Amino acid sequence: MRITVVGDLLLDVDINGTATRLSPDAPVPVVDVADVRRRAGGAGLVATLLARDGHEVTLVTALADDDGASHLRLALAGVSVLAGAPLAPTPTKTRVRIGTHPMVRFDQGCAPAPVPSSTGEMLAAIGSADAIVVADYGRGITANTDIRSALTDAARHVPVVWDPHPAGSQPVEGVAVVTPNLSEALASAKAAGLEGACAGAEEAGRHLLDKWGSRSVLVTRGEDGALLLPAGSPPQAIPAPATNVTDPCGAGDRLAGSLATHLGRGLDLWLAAARAVEDASAFLAAGGAASLAETVPPAVAAEPEPGQAPTASPVVELKGLELVDATDLRPDGIRLARSVRDSGGTVVATGGCFDLLHAGHARTLAAARSMGDCLIVCLNSDESVRRLKGAHRPIVSVEDRAELLLALECVDAVVVFGEDTPEDCLRGIRPDIWVKGGDYTPEELPEARLLAGWGGRCVTVPFHPARSTSGLAAALAKVS
Repeated sequence: MRITVVGDLLLDVDINGTATRLSPDAPVPVVDVADVRRRAGGAGLVATLLARDGHEVTLVTALADDDGASHLRLALAGVSVLAGAPLAPTPTKTRVRIGTHPMVRFDQGCAPAPVPSSTGEMLAAIGSADAIVVADYGRGITANTDIRSALTDAARHVPVVWDPHPAGSQPVEGVAVVTPNLSEALASAKAAGLEGACAGAEEAGRHLLDKWGSRSVLVTRGEDGALLLPAGSPPQAIPAPATNVTDPCGAGDRLAGSLATHLGRGLDLWLAAARAVEDASAFLAAGGAASLAETVPPAVAAEPEPGQAPTASPVVELKGLELVDATDLRPDGIRLARSVRDSGGTVVATGGCFDLLHAGHARTLAAARSMGDCLIVCLNSDESVRRLKGAHRPIVSVEDRAELLLALECVDAVVVFGEDTPEDCLRGIRPDIWVKGGDYTPEELPEARLLAGWGGRCVTVPFHPARSTSGLAAALAKVS
């Protein structure tokens, strides 16, 4: 799905450490820094999460030319960024934590900013999206008149989810859902002089529904879930699953992105909202926004010299999936598979070493993709290939093999596994169809019984003779 995120970028920095003593200079704790983590915040977090879900994401925003922006560009690999000039520095929020306990937060460059410019390319991205998320963080992008006009036009054709901010702009009329939290809704109602009559979320939500002219308002209430108020219909309470939350940061971003995705797939409003609440709860249970950050050891965490880009982390972004030192990517594959199934689609998977891609591989992958709505490739890790093929293999590293596979239009996600067989991978993905090339029948495949356990089936595609990795490697050896 093509999703455009419109909103303000922030750089979030987490400094994590321990404190076992007080400073001799003042009665304050001394924090021994264990690591520094940087991530894209604000609209950048929404875009990052959607890209990790496997969507084609374009971020319409403003981006400065400073050190903070350099870190953001690294964090947003896998997202197409279209940016106007912000005329302001990158807003940076630095949180210091002792264990899981927040100690202090420093804000830099967060003063009110002038309205940034826009380009024709930015406006075109809004007009061509299948769904739109507006992540307003009060930095001016939603005040740009051309962008507001483009959003008004888009809201007539595709779902637009608007996550508002107290210092931001009023949502344009006709958006599908506006998602204020309870405190924001109550504050807006109070500012309008409704304090006496406003007893809670429903009254505040009704006030905002009339004020904004949206099709619905979803008031989020933390652990109490959310209250959905569709225009002209009774309110509907949506409970949240019980979740042990250590850091609530990013819950609203996860909810807004998921809500736009579910609406874009054609789910009705209540079901889309209920699933978005579930997604936000699951996100927090997995660690929230802090779990997505790039970790930098203290020894290399110093700011770069002026004009110098920060040192790249050992993270390779591939179509929104992170491949970190060839570690397992199963959570991303699982999320993609689940989202396709939730929309009524068919999940197809195949697997192998894919060492030296050749025409036989390409034909098999293309045939597999034609059988469903997404293709997930289960890829043997380097260690797994060595055990199966011998010490001289693989010829190509897992990072490069994954990148080459993802460069193929027919491949939607790559999952790296370290075992000799992909059974554990398949249990997580639970594909509807498992595709292999060969001259045997589907029933002979060792994975057939496993897939039958959840109603899946195995399919074989024709084997292409004279096309193999061994044959290609032998031919290359003759010319080397």
